[in-house]
Amino acid sequence: AEPIRVVVTGAAGQIAYSLLYMIARGEVFGSDQPLILHLLDIPPMVGVLEGVVMELADCALPLLRQVIPTTDPSVGFKDVSAAFLVGAMPRKEGMERKDLLSANVKIFKAQGQAIENFAKKDVKVLVVGNPANTNAFVCANYAPSIPRENFSAMTRLDQNRATSQIATKLGVPISAVKNIIIWGNHSSTQYPDAGQGKVVINGETKSVADAVNDNAYLQGAFVETVQKRGAAVISARKMSSAMSAAKAACDHMHDWWNGTAPGTFVSMGVCSDGSYNSPKDVIFSFPVVIENKQWKIVQGLNLSDAAKAKLNITAKELQEEKDEALSVLDLSSNL
Repeated sequence: AEPIRVVVTGAAGQIAYSLLYMIARGEVFGSDQPLILHLLDIPPMVGVLEGVVMELADCALPLLRQVIPTTDPSVGFKDVSAAFLVGAMPRKEGMERKDLLSANVKIFKAQGQAIENFAKKDVKVLVVGNPANTNAFVCANYAPSIPRENFSAMTRLDQNRATSQIATKLGVPISAVKNIIIWGNHSSTQYPDAGQGKVVINGETKSVADAVNDNAYLQGAFVETVQKRGAAVISARKMSSAMSAAKAACDHMHDWWNGTAPGTFVSMGVCSDGSYNSPKDVIFSFPVVIENKQWKIVQGLNLSDAAKAKLNITAKELQEEKDEALSVLDLSSNL
């Protein structure tokens, strides 16, 4: 097979350190798909990037045909078929959300423009760097010739966290649980929803709600644990989630590339069409099914009033973030 080109931004960072190895091993695009990896980062990280390039060489990975480290977006995004946008401005202590947004709007505007000008027109773009949903919205905004549906934000880490919590609670392997959904924003307002989940216990498929049989837990402790898991990892590890975030980015892109199994849905932040009463044209996490590299929002799921109320909260936050981002963009376009 011809090698495909894949870019990872923030390539000298923590998440990329796990992610690059997983991609280069064939865990995303397949064990027979050769790769050319583009590693993009900012000039102060060039030294670290050189070390990462050495390590990739020393892994002696059969699929990895070439590694291109660069600080130039025109090189980084040239002819790529897939993009993992991991690099973002992290939130520093005492930083307001607006400050974080305006720093990231500039980064993702530039990357959107580079994708527009240099990437393949069918490129699949996954935004990992936070605030991921709004970063993806900004990025798509500046790549008008690339279909909107080719931009997505990662909520798979939240889905994996939620699935793991349910599997542990029920004492079953992770593979026995499916269709746990993350709705809305990849932030603490997201709604982790076990209400559509299925679990196989002793060869029999049941709803997660019936198997857990504890609505107070599913609406309370479960939701809070998933919403606050990132903070819990930081407090324990003194660094943010890296291995699990990299694994989730692989899962997200793997399913987008290869499709979902029948009856299985996954959560992706995608451009909203207003489904489930969500605001249109924000990047909103929905349950989707994927075929031929195209995702489709799962329709017709029954949501309780409690679930709808939680969807409204996360929708409101996303609408506010989008409006803030647009006001920052207006300011920057007038300069």
